[in-house]
Amino acid sequence: MSIRRDMVRKPEACKEPSIRRQCALVDIHRSTWYSQSPVTPVRGGDVQTMNRIDEIYTEHPEYGSRRIAVTLNQQHRLGVNRKRVQRLMRIMDIAGCMPGPNTSKPAPENKVYPYLLRGFEITRPNQVWSTDITYIRAGKGFVYLTAVIDWYSRYVLSWELSNTLDSSFCIEAARRALHQGEPEIFNTDQGSQYTCKDFQAVFKDTDVAISMDGRGRALDNVFVERLWRSVKYEDIYLRDYQSMPDLYRGLIRYFHHYNHIRPHQSLENKTPAEIHNSCVVVAPLRPRPSGPPLRGRSPRSDDDIPCQPHSQGWGTWAKEQQNVLETITP
Repeated sequence: MSIRRDMVRKPEACKEPSIRRQCALVDIHRSTWYSQSPVTPVRGGDVQTMNRIDEIYTEHPEYGSRRIAVTLNQQHRLGVNRKRVQRLMRIMDIAGCMPGPNTSKPAPENKVYPYLLRGFEITRPNQVWSTDITYIRAGKGFVYLTAVIDWYSRYVLSWELSNTLDSSFCIEAARRALHQGEPEIFNTDQGSQYTCKDFQAVFKDTDVAISMDGRGRALDNVFVERLWRSVKYEDIYLRDYQSMPDLYRGLIRYFHHYNHIRPHQSLENKTPAEIHNSCVVVAPLRPRPSGPPLRGRSPRSDDDIPCQPHSQGWGTWAKEQQNVLETITP
């Protein structure tokens, strides 16, 4: 078993086999590989500070390093300066959502797409998907979590964990989400994980229009931000996972609960799975208008795209999650 486990390597490029595919080829469960994947280690004092920063930022995403430093010193008595907070926020890949100087300048070698959702009315599932990355604490270190969510139904289509902030786990999450269908628009931020050629190549042979938030505008991706808040307050902070395999199994359990059991008030107390699978129409979503829409690909009409229910037995990943869920559900 250890020999086969050691044969699995994290992909470094888009064309390399994914972790899921490699595990299938050597006939091991993906959670077996994750059990040997360490969390990213940091110094003990930094772990405590990063955990407090995560809690403050989850509650107040508009806070930048200055306000977070003040809050840490006044409310938590940690005695940290702003430079240390800035360094830790860079590691966590977070920033206050208020715009700052020159925040709209992209890397010249990466392609950045316009934001297509200003004033756009969302009326059905599979119309707009979005993705993002968040910091997740685990024991004496941390990992990163990414997820793809359907804006209309709030259904979490896929998610991935990683102990490094590269693009491979974002690519894998996007690929698995596309196994279940295609949205009209796929929305991301302007992070390097999404502007890189490998990530954008995932959509090369699809009809999906890519939309990107303005830099530092966390509220442009508000539904994913709400998901992170739910995940952390309802699971991560309460269970305080100490290892990667515990976190992995816990998130399988939580996202199953979130999609299939937990009623959502904004969905008229239905679950995301009920809305996503049956295409029940509730009140249309209207993202915060902020001026006329930018030029870009025009969304297709309701008549062009029939509503397609989500398939439950769509692939190996879904079966794997179900197997793990059966082992951890009392």
